[in-house]
Amino acid sequence: MPLRDIRSTFLPYCVEQQSDGRYAVLNREYKPVGFWTRDFITYADHPTLVKIKGLTPQRAAKISHDGNPNPALVFLYNDSCVPTESAANMDAYLRRLAVLAQLKIDGEAPHSITKGG
Repeated sequence: MPLRDIRSTFLPYCVEQQSDGRYAVLNREYKPVGFWTRDFITYADHPTLVKIKGLTPQRAAKISHDGNPNPALVFLYNDSCVPTESAANMDAYLRRLAVLAQLKIDGEAPHSITKGG
């Protein structure tokens, strides 16, 4: 069912900490946001993992749809509160997303690759 709309592919479903401490921001198929695939993805093989500064238990609780303070795995919504199913769900999701969006990431961005030279 997921990957049939913009929300399930291009908006964060969860934030999952990896064993090295970096995070993957994942879509509804547990792929990095923007990956439109159901194929198995090894997150570390792509420039998608980041250190998120300030993702404390208090902030995790504000980002989590159910107030869970665990910063290792934060779900912004679940099947009972899909943002596109009601205005109230979308408003709640956007409030959580606003908290996530204010957090800073650490590390160097990958170098861009240009075609043709």
